[in-house]
Amino acid sequence: MTLSKTSAELLSAEPEFFIDRCLGHRTAIELAAAGWRVHRIADHFPDDGQKTSDPEWIAYGVELGWALLTQDLRIRYRADELASLQASAGVMFVLANGNLMIREKIDHFILNQAAIHAAAAGPGPALHKIYADRIAKIWP
Repeated sequence: MTLSKTSAELLSAEPEFFIDRCLGHRTAIELAAAGWRVHRIADHFPDDGQKTSDPEWIAYGVELGWALLTQDLRIRYRADELASLQASAGVMFVLANGNLMIREKIDHFILNQAAIHAAAAGPGPALHKIYADRIAKIWP
């Protein structure tokens, strides 16, 4: 089977990430400076996405082909958010500890960059937890 140029480009392209507002502006800036292709909710929804529901931003980001980054561990236990991720076959990453300092959050992402990028290119739906030294698929 021969892939079209567009399909081949998609397979070899670096993944893009949609960053939940809870990770903050600095996280997006630092990841972009480290070469990540990132998009902030604030750039796509009014009022920094404050009135945007989790299922809405999840579906929006996945529809655009982006993997999702958050620190909201509760998403793992919310039926509506998981249904949105399931329906859109999205891939999401959540920090294992949402109480880290900003620098630690950024370090967790960057230290696990290869694993995160590989998982982002994989099939969804999937929810991965990011630890200091590894990632682990936690759903489904």
